Amino acid sequence: MHELRYPAKPVPGDRVAVLSPSAGLPALFPQPFELGLSRLVEEFGLRPVEYPTTRRMDSTSAERAADIHAAFADPEIKAVISSIGGDDQITVLQHLDRALLRRNPKPFFGYSDNTNLLVFLWNQGIVGYHGGSVMVQFGRPGALHPMTADSLRAALFSSGTYDLTPPTAFGDVEGDWADPETFAAEPESEPAQGWVWHNADRIVEGTSWGGSLEILSWLLMADREIQPAQAYEGCVLLLETSEELPRGTQVYRVLRNMGERGLLRRFPALLMGRAKSWSLDRRNSPQERVAYRAEQREAVMRAVNEYAPGTLAVFDVDFGHTDPQVVIPFGGRVRVDGPGRRLTVTY
Repeated sequence: MHELRYPAKPVPGDRVAVLSPSAGLPALFPQPFELGLSRLVEEFGLRPVEYPTTRRMDSTSAERAADIHAAFADPEIKAVISSIGGDDQITVLQHLDRALLRRNPKPFFGYSDNTNLLVFLWNQGIVGYHGGSVMVQFGRPGALHPMTADSLRAALFSSGTYDLTPPTAFGDVEGDWADPETFAAEPESEPAQGWVWHNADRIVEGTSWGGSLEILSWLLMADREIQPAQAYEGCVLLLETSEELPRGTQVYRVLRNMGERGLLRRFPALLMGRAKSWSLDRRNSPQERVAYRAEQREAVMRAVNEYAPGTLAVFDVDFGHTDPQVVIPFGGRVRVDGPGRRLTVTY
């Protein structure tokens, strides 16, 4: 089983880097970014530090890598937080200095396209944190979601175990960041069903690995940062999908190919993030959203039944692109208690 080290945590008053390793969207949408920065200061007591590419679109991959190096190498920076995701962070990986990051481990927070950096850090033996971008979670309209805020605070500042709990309501319909009215009210929400369990007759505890299904598929296609299948033996697999809303057929095919590679059967447990089912480009009706989520669950179960029938799986865990979002340690300890219907992470 792959064991990683937890970097030292910040304390209120510390400086934290805010980077854009993917898209420089703070340049296009300053309102959610500024709101997120202000909450880092006012609600978490941290001092955010920006870098040359943080608010710049079309930065080169080498320039973004240079900002990552600068943030990790600076002893005054105690954590690194992504501004947002994107779709080309895979091009940054070739420029990263593995030895520099190993010498200077820091807690890194990000998800979606930041799966690239989380996987890279995992390979250097460094625990990262899946979740918590400045523009989305910290910059949420209205206020920080209480469940998100509690998880972020625990992940940022504590080092013990943390029990995840299913929310009573969730949302995946967001406003347009270009419209200032978006920030005048809380996002929409709807009642949330509890987690859905499969093969829940056992307890699995292991190191986590995974992230965005789309990004993992690109890493697999590029043969970048993916270890031999046996390296993941006994790990807990984390998977979630993005606002691009991949169809069930696409989800199944990615997982099928992971199965053909011998990967799926290495994971005795799978946590599947609640599927985002609405986007500004695909404004699904409530009925279409229910159908989309069911289609994705069926696609995942088809692949699991074919390639890893003994895997303990939990669906609709809120660590993906829906609201609220809880932080999952990436490379940290995750305990999946089927009989107790309980999920516990170690921050």
